Amino acid sequence: MSVALRMGLQREPDVALGTIATLSVALVVAAVAVVAETPSRGTHAASAWPFLLAGLLSPGLAQIFVTVGIRDSGASRISMVFGTAPLVSVTIALIFLGEPVRVPLLAGAMLVVAGGVELARERGRPAHFNRLGLLYAFVGAGLFAIRDNLVRHLATGRTVVPPAVAALTALLGGMLVASVWARRRLSQRWLAFVPAGLLFGGSYIALFEAYYRGRVSVVAPLVAIESLAGVVLSALLLRDSELVGRRLLFGAALIVGGGALIGAFR
Repeated sequence: MSVALRMGLQREPDVALGTIATLSVALVVAAVAVVAETPSRGTHAASAWPFLLAGLLSPGLAQIFVTVGIRDSGASRISMVFGTAPLVSVTIALIFLGEPVRVPLLAGAMLVVAGGVELARERGRPAHFNRLGLLYAFVGAGLFAIRDNLVRHLATGRTVVPPAVAALTALLGGMLVASVWARRRLSQRWLAFVPAGLLFGGSYIALFEAYYRGRVSVVAPLVAIESLAGVVLSALLLRDSELVGRRLLFGAALIVGGGALIGAFR
């Protein structure tokens, strides 16, 4: 999603349009998933309002920060920052959800932090790079983490809402926030963001399905794989504008290693 969104912003650098278009296409993907899921799980739409509130944070506010961050700092480096979200998620889960503390979990968290340090030490950055974009991305990652814990809290026997309906409702909440912020309608230029929206919608369905089945301290670190995927895809598809070097790849590998360590010893 990060790479596809960056490619869309290179064609149409309108952040508000990119945010609205990405969420709109993701909504369509989620709606298709709901239709497919309904015969076996029902909808229980009346009970879905807590997910609407969660969606105000993420993808609502979070997607705005993420889109601005990708515009200012590029897809590869923002993908690295996304990798810190599991660390925040696990911290929240340990404190507020009472999830168990284990040595591999702490070791994995240290690897995630080490990957972030590598990003901070990097020197070979592209000319368009703006440090402020990393701050925007970190705020977005923090909002991801809060959303993850809210979804897991609701999914542990506190709701009858199926995962796809929950994801669609959260996306609706996100669209509400983005629409108020953007104050504009879609134009024909939104087509540049269709790939990002399709990928975002698919990832959102998968994420909610995961949190309905696994603890935050397991699922969130595994999501850190997106860091390495984002860096590698940026190197392949955005080579001229991203300038992906060894330190960036090494940092992404550390983050993914931390997630894999936690997943292996869950």
